[in-house]
Amino acid sequence: MNDISLSTISDELGLSSLLTDQTLTLATEYGLNFLAALFTIIIGVWASRRASKVVRDWLTRSSRIDRTLAPILAALVRYSILTLTVVVTLGNFGVETTSIIAVLGAAGLAIGLALQGTLSNVAAGLMLLFLRPFKIGDWVEAAGVSGSVREIGLFTTIIDTFDNVYISVPNSAIWTSNIINHAKYGTRRLDLDIGVSYDSDLDDVEAAMMELAADPRVLADPAPRFLVVSYGDSAINVRLRAYAEYDDFFNLFWDLNRNLKGVLDARGIDIPFPQRVVRHVGGGPAAAGGDEDQ
Repeated sequence: MNDISLSTISDELGLSSLLTDQTLTLATEYGLNFLAALFTIIIGVWASRRASKVVRDWLTRSSRIDRTLAPILAALVRYSILTLTVVVTLGNFGVETTSIIAVLGAAGLAIGLALQGTLSNVAAGLMLLFLRPFKIGDWVEAAGVSGSVREIGLFTTIIDTFDNVYISVPNSAIWTSNIINHAKYGTRRLDLDIGVSYDSDLDDVEAAMMELAADPRVLADPAPRFLVVSYGDSAINVRLRAYAEYDDFFNLFWDLNRNLKGVLDARGIDIPFPQRVVRHVGGGPAAAGGDEDQ
């Protein structure tokens, strides 16, 4: 009996030792795999951010590549590296590559169905990138927003309004709206309107208006023109039509408005107030004054 008991105890101790060794081996193996996966994730996240920043900075500095491409390409680089990180991490735990691809495909389909609105923003962002209705720095009106384009991202477009307000607009909202690009052609037409007295000589008025057009920021082609627009109740409405580079347009418009009265005064051309003539029944004009009846 003692021999049997000792043999049984020896077998149990051997089995326990074997189980302990296997447990330690598995723990060591999975522990190393876990540490490798954790290290891969940390390196992958860091590399994705770093690579995205490098790509963005390089595209921004390059004179041969439009800055409009920088945000979207940088985002694609980042998400590509993150996807690769996920694949490598799962591989550390013995998951087959084909299984990973199948899982990612199924997950992509499920996410695509759940996030149709978000994916429509991605598709719209790619269409904005390829068709190029506007670029970075353009003044646009779209989706009820007006301002200067700062960035075209993978999901949203950043627009800064002229009173310095940050607005993030979903790409799909811009793509499905009318897009007005004020800077697309590089030049803008400028119309400067004014009403002058009926006593004015139109040749003198034209000479005064064309004097304004001597500004070096006014383009010679198309040439500036003087136009008589209409004959109003109190004044002859005239217009100076000129063209300028988009970068000069606003400053030129304000400067011409500022100088307009001076060139008219120098030639004795009046800018009349609204007038109304009231006649007595059976008599001559009783009064000529402001905008009120007498």
